[in-house]
Amino acid sequence: MASENDKSGIPNLSGGLLRWRDWVYLLSLLVPLFVYNLALKASSVASIPGLAPGFDLMRSNVFFNLGYALFWIGLFVVVRGGGLARRILVILLHTATIVVVIVTTSAYQYFQQTGTTLDFGVVALWLPQFGEVAPVLASGSTRWGWALLFVALLYSVLGPLLVTRLVGRWRGWPEMAREERSGASLGNWLPSLGLMSLAIGFGLLSLLIGARSTDNPAGASVSFVRDPFVNLVLTGAKGASSEENASDSSVTSQDVEHPAANASLAATSQTGERNVVLIHLESTRASATTPYNEDLETTPFLDELAESSLLVERAYTVVPHTSKASVSVNCGIEPRLVQPTTEAKPGGIPVPCLADLLKEEGYHTGFFQSSTKDFEDFEGLVGNFGYKDYYPLESLSVEGFEETNYFGYEDDILLKPSEEWLKENGDGPFLAEYLLGTGHDDYRCLATRYGSEDFSEDAMLNSYLNCIRYQDLFLKNLFDQYKELGLYENTIFVIYGDHGEAFGEHRRFQHDDVMWEEGLKVPLLIHAPGWFDDGKRVQGLSNQTDILPTVLEMLGYEVENGEYPGYSLLHEPPEDRTLMFSCFHDKACSASLKGTEKYIYHYGNQPDEFFDLSDDPLEKNNLADERSGEVEERRQELIEWRSSINAAY
Repeated sequence: MASENDKSGIPNLSGGLLRWRDWVYLLSLLVPLFVYNLALKASSVASIPGLAPGFDLMRSNVFFNLGYALFWIGLFVVVRGGGLARRILVILLHTATIVVVIVTTSAYQYFQQTGTTLDFGVVALWLPQFGEVAPVLASGSTRWGWALLFVALLYSVLGPLLVTRLVGRWRGWPEMAREERSGASLGNWLPSLGLMSLAIGFGLLSLLIGARSTDNPAGASVSFVRDPFVNLVLTGAKGASSEENASDSSVTSQDVEHPAANASLAATSQTGERNVVLIHLESTRASATTPYNEDLETTPFLDELAESSLLVERAYTVVPHTSKASVSVNCGIEPRLVQPTTEAKPGGIPVPCLADLLKEEGYHTGFFQSSTKDFEDFEGLVGNFGYKDYYPLESLSVEGFEETNYFGYEDDILLKPSEEWLKENGDGPFLAEYLLGTGHDDYRCLATRYGSEDFSEDAMLNSYLNCIRYQDLFLKNLFDQYKELGLYENTIFVIYGDHGEAFGEHRRFQHDDVMWEEGLKVPLLIHAPGWFDDGKRVQGLSNQTDILPTVLEMLGYEVENGEYPGYSLLHEPPEDRTLMFSCFHDKACSASLKGTEKYIYHYGNQPDEFFDLSDDPLEKNNLADERSGEVEERRQELIEWRSSINAAY
């Protein structure tokens, strides 16, 4: 009896598993997908110094794509012919492939921008606030990246149909008969089960690759070695099964009352009415400023100011993320160590913040921001900090000002509303914060009113350093404004970086998950006329929780009914102090610093790291193997610290 393929004039293949038309249709989709995924992975591997595309780094992708292809071939073997069942199967095939293409391309672009892998936690954070995230994605992706995604998606939808028709015409295949298009039949289950078994086997192999950080060459992370789709699924499953993550997700759970929950201020004989100004330098790492790096002339005004200021030589952020750093500065506590900005929700901060405390003492409070209020939900944060007056970008006139990143304008846009507010509130003591946005990526600072300078041959780094230069120019303009209004002499100015910024020094870019010095070490200066005229230097370890107690001591207040964790920088911090740090994304990494010895814990995603900054300031020589006993102790300390911080929220 003639086979189905014989009747249609099309030869069969593999004992009649599928018709040639089906083979062409499937392979014209699955083979390009295989090549596309491997090409993106090879490009990512090649972009990392010291790595080269090889089977060890590519095998998870190879096995995933083999399993994916065999899975769909097995289904097509079962559901043969035409009809509703086959049409549903074809729709499912294309839908699944589109999802894989989007995940793979997004993971590739994300890695190129940040040096980190795209996991489920990042996606879960983005989806509920896609309106805020969309400009980030648009600014970070190149035209080539968008074109690549468009072509890949277009081919995923139409490519197999067009290829099959072209091959059919070339080979002279007849059109499918009506009964073939309308009817479906069940094929042989035995070959299908064999193909499905192979698909499951390859799928499991793709999951098991990189089970330990020590499995990978040249320190490549487990998540990087995995296929992007596999990594997304596994990190999602891990997050869903984690009881700690489940408990962390509730804003209202408070297992422990924070020691400063009921804090208030008590006046002393030293109490005086001085204004307080917090100046938030966005994405400013210490080494990008002249006081901390004399080889760079990016911030000459800040350098001049440092000569008559208190300068903290070893100041750090707790979490390298703007909203989290703002919690430490304004509230004097470590932020909640989860990636959503839960501190912006009602009741999200467990202690009274500086604005709350000073309002009780008769202070006016105002917050000025050159970026949108939706940026990291700052509208909610500012309200929880206790500021009465709020001036985000939406309340300002942008005429005559240039955009300096995807969510804000040049910082000089704040000068006019600042002047108006100061004229209205300058007769009494006040607390004002200026959140600058110019330092944030995507660093559009080469065409502002102040021109640009050549600081680096690297184009991105040069743009960033020009943004730091712009912030310094704004700083001078702001100080001139205070002098012209007669407010300078009676004001305490606190100038700080919220976090650093990475440019590939340790295969990372930007800041969220950067535990090395370029991401954590920030400038911190306190300038108060009459206080530090000859300059003062603090040499001990400090973080942003020290700002609140320092300001309160300078104002002459004591804290009663509570205790904040930081130390006043009018005195040297304890020599045995240990600083703890956390990446922004949940359990991506954390670190601790004792003296000059830093330990970085990557939660098994890549080998732990241990550096002695006194001998190795650039953190190139990993001593973790030599200090294995101490590494274990430091790891446990970090786990306990994370739990204790989150328990207070």
